[in-house]
Amino acid sequence: MLVFDGLLDLAYDPGVTPREGGLPGLDVLKQVMGSINLFGIIAVVGALAVSALVWAWGHHSGGHQAEATGKKGTVVAAGCALLLGAANGIVAFFSALGTQVQ
Repeated sequence: MLVFDGLLDLAYDPGVTPREGGLPGLDVLKQVMGSINLFGIIAVVGALAVSALVWAWGHHSGGHQAEATGKKGTVVAAGCALLLGAANGIVAFFSALGTQVQ
């Protein structure tokens, strides 16, 4: 740790900030990430449907293990859908935290 004028310097800012236009292919990378996010959302819709069917089948057939597994799958799929849908906003929120001036 470095000490300057009696104050403890805990962090060093190297001065590197994200910027567009630094490398070629950024537009293609954005399109690829958007497509991967779309495929993930489509897969989560399928997982949610299958989990809900397993939950209903387990409930109506008396299969307590199938019912519990269906419930767990439904909650996990719903959480994944929430995270995939909010991914861009989450990254934007946390990346902006470092740029706030006190």
